[in-house]
Amino acid sequence: MYIPTLDFNLIWSSLPFLLLGLPYTLGITIISFLAGNVLGILLTYLGMLPNRWMKVFVRGYLSFLRGVPALVLLFLLYFGLPYQLPALAAAIICFTLTSSAFIGEIYRGSIAGVDRGQWDAAYALGFNFPQVLRLIILPQAFRISIPALSNVAMDLLKGTSLAAMITVPDVFQKAKIVGGRTFDYMSMYVLVAIIYWLLCMGIEAIQKYLERRIARRFEVNHNKAQ
Repeated sequence: MYIPTLDFNLIWSSLPFLLLGLPYTLGITIISFLAGNVLGILLTYLGMLPNRWMKVFVRGYLSFLRGVPALVLLFLLYFGLPYQLPALAAAIICFTLTSSAFIGEIYRGSIAGVDRGQWDAAYALGFNFPQVLRLIILPQAFRISIPALSNVAMDLLKGTSLAAMITVPDVFQKAKIVGGRTFDYMSMYVLVAIIYWLLCMGIEAIQKYLERRIARRFEVNHNKAQ
């Protein structure tokens, strides 16, 4: 009978090898999150335009990519296209698309939470729609959306482990290699779980820093206005 145990010597000796996959894990996460934000903001903007077909397209895009598992989309991009993309490119495209759908919904809800009087005041000052959105509304919406965006970043970070399924040599793929060589998957998966947990704690620290910084900036601007 197999009784799983933790081999701390194996964990310690394998840590440098697993950390070789960290640039892939962090690189996919950061690039996909930033690109997902750009695409999410664009989708939010397009969804606010007075064009029925554009609204239908945006709603369909958001619904589809929020409803399709990331692993399915990853396999479609890597195995299903006539031309096979490099594994890293397929992973970045996949996680950019999936994150953009959730980020687009976050920005849409955050913009809806900004007081309508902000729009009216900006229009009264002569701003057009893109200027109002970029200069007045989005900075306030970003402040509201920070906790939700942090959750997306954490989910994205953890989701990048799926890239191991298409041979991207990330942290999880390295853990699978060591586990297969030593037949001790328990120790490796515990180690990789701790690594992801620590990385998520880093994202949480960034979230708290941004919340404090933006809160102070808004407080200073409010005091100046008074």
